[in-house]
Amino acid sequence: MSHLDSYICYIQFPQVTWLELCRWYCCRLYRPGMQHLTCDPSFLSSSDAASVLGKRWKDTAETVIIGGGCVGASVAYHLAKSGMKDVVLLEKSDLTAGSTWHAAGLTTYYHPGINLKKVHYDSLKLYERLEAETGQAVGLHQPGSVRIASSPARVDEMKYQMTRTHWHVTEQYLIGPEKVKELFPLLNMDKVLAGLYTPGDGHIDPYSLTMALAAGARMYGAQIYNPAPVTGLSPRADGKWDVQTPHGTILANRIVNATGFWAREVGKMIGFDHPTIPVHHQYVVTATVPEVKALKKELPVIRDLEGSYYLRQERDGLLFGPYEKMEKMKLQDSWVTDGVPPGFGKELFESDLDRIMEHVEMAMEMVPVLKTADIVNIVSGPITYTPDLLPMVGPHQGVRNYWTAIGFGYGVIHAGGIGKFLSDWIRNGEPPYDLIECDPNRYSKWVDVPFLCAKARESYGFNNVVGYPKEERFAGRPTYRQSGVYQLLKDKGSMGFHAGWEQPHWFYKPGDETGYKPSFRRTNWFKPVGREYQLVMEKVGVIDLTPFAKFIVKGKDSNRLLDRLVANTLPKVGVTNISHMLTPAGKVFAELTITQLTPGEFLLITGSGSEGHDLSWIETEAQDGGYEVDISNVTEDIGVLGIAGPNSRKVLQKLTNEDLSDAGFKFLQCKSIQLAGIPVRAIRISYTGELGWELYIDQKNMAAVYQAMMEAGKDEGIDNFGTYAMSSLRLEKGFRGWGAEMNSDTNPLEAGLDYFIKLNKPADFIGKAALQEIKAKGLKRKLSYITLDTDNIDPEGNETVWHNGKKKASILFVLGVHVS
Repeated sequence: MSHLDSYICYIQFPQVTWLELCRWYCCRLYRPGMQHLTCDPSFLSSSDAASVLGKRWKDTAETVIIGGGCVGASVAYHLAKSGMKDVVLLEKSDLTAGSTWHAAGLTTYYHPGINLKKVHYDSLKLYERLEAETGQAVGLHQPGSVRIASSPARVDEMKYQMTRTHWHVTEQYLIGPEKVKELFPLLNMDKVLAGLYTPGDGHIDPYSLTMALAAGARMYGAQIYNPAPVTGLSPRADGKWDVQTPHGTILANRIVNATGFWAREVGKMIGFDHPTIPVHHQYVVTATVPEVKALKKELPVIRDLEGSYYLRQERDGLLFGPYEKMEKMKLQDSWVTDGVPPGFGKELFESDLDRIMEHVEMAMEMVPVLKTADIVNIVSGPITYTPDLLPMVGPHQGVRNYWTAIGFGYGVIHAGGIGKFLSDWIRNGEPPYDLIECDPNRYSKWVDVPFLCAKARESYGFNNVVGYPKEERFAGRPTYRQSGVYQLLKDKGSMGFHAGWEQPHWFYKPGDETGYKPSFRRTNWFKPVGREYQLVMEKVGVIDLTPFAKFIVKGKDSNRLLDRLVANTLPKVGVTNISHMLTPAGKVFAELTITQLTPGEFLLITGSGSEGHDLSWIETEAQDGGYEVDISNVTEDIGVLGIAGPNSRKVLQKLTNEDLSDAGFKFLQCKSIQLAGIPVRAIRISYTGELGWELYIDQKNMAAVYQAMMEAGKDEGIDNFGTYAMSSLRLEKGFRGWGAEMNSDTNPLEAGLDYFIKLNKPADFIGKAALQEIKAKGLKRKLSYITLDTDNIDPEGNETVWHNGKKKASILFVLGVHVS
């Protein structure tokens, strides 16, 4: 069948099902160098646009969405339905072209993370009503799903997930082998120990879903233009965008990049190298299987986690898709360096059954009817991965009014919820709930192509590995983000990865079991962390805090900008305080440590994982408010060492002539001093609750300062401690941490941050009015600290708290090592 025949089939037989149409009749194999039939409107003048597109061309828009897959169509649908006028979606060829049209269409309420569960929930609830709302069938099947546990570690994982699920409205059940067999009678039960059953899961027709979302978007007033490729993006000084196409230019208040595996190319138009890469994903479709046809109801979707594949019913046959190990999977890395071939859109790659044969054999063992089933199709198409497999959703730091909805490895189940999430954020000026794990600004220039490829391989190959708490993955590490003491410490402890940095979690001593040993029970780090806890409580410890994000804000309007951004009063020169940036609704968007270095010059410190997240918020307010300030990110220039414990003053006093007494160096004071002859900016502060300082040092001098302190502190029992011990210490002191005890789901009064919130300060800080209203109405919940008597299994965070058989709360963060 020729490419032209494929298009004719698509046009003449709309009643043919999506699977038949897109996978069997219209599948075109992509081979490098192949010429592809495509509709190229580049020859058109803008005056021809109406006749080609069949509608009037708009030259202005409130929001332009680039990309007509299920995610882009969902964003358009939600924005238009919310009442936004002038929503425009531009699709370069056909709606669903890219990854949507060939997707397997799995839908699930389940996600191991608590935030993305909300996305999944919103997606499925939308899909359940979308057909009635738009009149467009979506092909939603909801037979439920069962995640199969065939090892003790998997059973532990499921028990762990059950402790975290009860506060969510989604049903989820841990079931035994008998119930698993009842739900999926075709299973070989020899290895099945348990299952995690989620009613309401299933699958949907991605093509029909996208068409229904597009129909809904049009119904609420959005315009969809295709074929309408974007050929250029030009930012204006007022924050608006000129979006160039062959049909003409649209002046847009904002743009949303939802272009799937074209995301890098659209990003490059404005200077971004988005860390996304296409991955070859294959699934297999069988002919009719008599045993399946004989069933009276549809089989649930199963996910054989040890076999690393999913399997669902497809008509009277089966469809199953494996995730190969990282050494066997295939990246389309040439598209990262050379771009996506022109005209590629509804093509497929050549299948490679040998590459997935190991998983095919495991599927045949688990579902024996597959042994005699005829394979009618093997679909191999591109799906997009980021280094950590999570999408990039939200406003992008570094340029105004540019939003991303890219990097979806599971676009179908994310589309509905992400469309709502972005629409709510755009309309209300703040995210509807915390989703920082999907923040596009979690990546920056430290992500290069080798790192991207290594992490994408790892993420794909690790798709179904056991999801342990405190998970670490090591491919592509280290990046160039290495502190001045990394080389001294890298072999002395267990390193964690934080925004590209390597940072010690805990340190080894002779007799310790070393290395990364994940577990749902107490593992090799537990006793060493207790030892480090005692070190800081009784002697003196040193910690590498370089991954802290660091910004300098200065200029004519720096005071006025920060007074608008934070709820606390600003510190005087030479003084530090803890401040919080709030959302318009009064939620905690970020926690900052602010020091006024010189009049009008401020040093802002935030967590490593919040670097781009917080910087974007600060820059946006500065630009939208017209403040005359200079904002610079100095995170990589400055190293940070923390020294804490009752002997910390004695150690530092040996290295400086500065008076470090309580009278000479007060708590939260900042001074420029000399340590061992090296200039250091010292802040007396302690996140552990013990006497301590943070030392801000030029990276090139960091190792010398560290070695001088370790030498000077020998008699005081100085040693290293890591972030696990620091977390345990801060919890015992009741110190809150952003991302744990507070985030954009929490207001500061709930979190017990009243001391840092100055509702009576003259400045009208963001969130002030909302917080005044919250305070007047009274709180409905309050952060509490509790202790639990446990032996070998500790809570990890987000577990449900029960009282008298009722769900009362959830545990926010736990890393406690109490030493009596």
